[in-house]
Amino acid sequence: MAETDSSEFRILMFPWFAFGHMTPYLHLANKLAQKGYRITFATPQKAINQLQHLNLFPDFISFHVITVPSVTGLPPGAETASDVPIFLTHFLAIAFDLTRDQLESLVTSIKPKFIIYDAAYWIPEVAKPLGVKTINFNVVSAASIAIVLVPARNVPKDRPITMEELATPPPGYPSTSIVLRGTELETLLFVTNPFGEEMTFYERITLSMKNCDVISIRTCYEVEGKLCDYISSQYQKQVLLTGPVLPEDSKSSLDERWGNWLAGFEPGSVVFCAFGSQLILEMAQFRELVLAFELTGLPFFIALKPPLGAETVEEALPEGFEERVKGRGVVYGGWVQQPLMLAHPSVGCFVSHCGFGSMWESLLSDCQILLVPHLGDQILNTRLLADEMKVAVEVKKEENGWISKENLSEAIKSVMDKESEVGKLVMENHKKWREIINPNLMNGYMDKFLQGMRELVS
Repeated sequence: MAETDSSEFRILMFPWFAFGHMTPYLHLANKLAQKGYRITFATPQKAINQLQHLNLFPDFISFHVITVPSVTGLPPGAETASDVPIFLTHFLAIAFDLTRDQLESLVTSIKPKFIIYDAAYWIPEVAKPLGVKTINFNVVSAASIAIVLVPARNVPKDRPITMEELATPPPGYPSTSIVLRGTELETLLFVTNPFGEEMTFYERITLSMKNCDVISIRTCYEVEGKLCDYISSQYQKQVLLTGPVLPEDSKSSLDERWGNWLAGFEPGSVVFCAFGSQLILEMAQFRELVLAFELTGLPFFIALKPPLGAETVEEALPEGFEERVKGRGVVYGGWVQQPLMLAHPSVGCFVSHCGFGSMWESLLSDCQILLVPHLGDQILNTRLLADEMKVAVEVKKEENGWISKENLSEAIKSVMDKESEVGKLVMENHKKWREIINPNLMNGYMDKFLQGMRELVS
């Protein structure tokens, strides 16, 4: 099939109803549309309202509204994971599965060549009789899949998995450093929680991968090659990689207020901290964190949501803090343009939770990288960067899982000190990796992904 035939190739996308899934799917849709492929993106109306502005190719990408049925236990009007507390997500999964008849009608009417999906384990049953190929596209790192979502993990069917069972990686797992330790294992206990009618999260995801035609992961072979090979051998399937599929460099420029503020500092001197859009810290941990930045004596910009129990970040700040850091420190509770902040010449260090998008943005930046992970996948991403690639430093936690102001301020000073061994080591390693992970490599992944798709139907 020649590249010019791409417009004949309709692709249907049906991601799990959470923005952490739908947004990367839309970034992938933009990359495919750029090559001339036509995409139907099936998702609830509330999601479309929030995603529409990210559709860079409206002539090639059309949204199709999926009606989320009402389910006992699901709050009325809930359509996405953002609409429900995490302990009710199980009911959203039940509603998600009840959209199957809508998907069947859609597939019959638009006759796509491919369906790209993740959590809808029943998609291959819909697609196969109609001769449609299925790609299970995973938006998390290969490590997050390989450590727990593989057949070798041998998860019990009739009871919850235990910390003891999770303490040992599955047989054949190819890394001794990209692992969870001690109480961190608690972040994986959810895999045996119900996630839909009579189904655990583990069963849903492993079934989705077992029954598709091809598995795809949003990563690079250079970074996670061993883990991708392990997943491929576990499922006896081809694994196509897309690269990190980050959004295109926006043509917009950094908010003038922050650009002007940063311009007042020496190149590479400002420490930038952001923990993603989901994380809300406890009040005491929030205060400990901002005091750590004060202790460094360095200029800093912290972008965090207000902590629990506070309406604004300002009311949560320790007494006298604003006065003491005036002129060299900003704590901001709103959204900031993270890639543009990282690209600013004054920013020299990124303190991050190491979510998957932030992980790649930090790798592609010139900044020193300091990591404070909270959830299981973030901890695995952190071990990949800090222990395996040695391009970052993980901040040491207290036994209760908290970060002390002393540990964080010392870690910041160690990576910002040009003479420190740690600072030099991660800077040199980061530079080497940045030369490998360049834009040409990323574009090459998309070309290989498209080639793999074409081979599926040739």
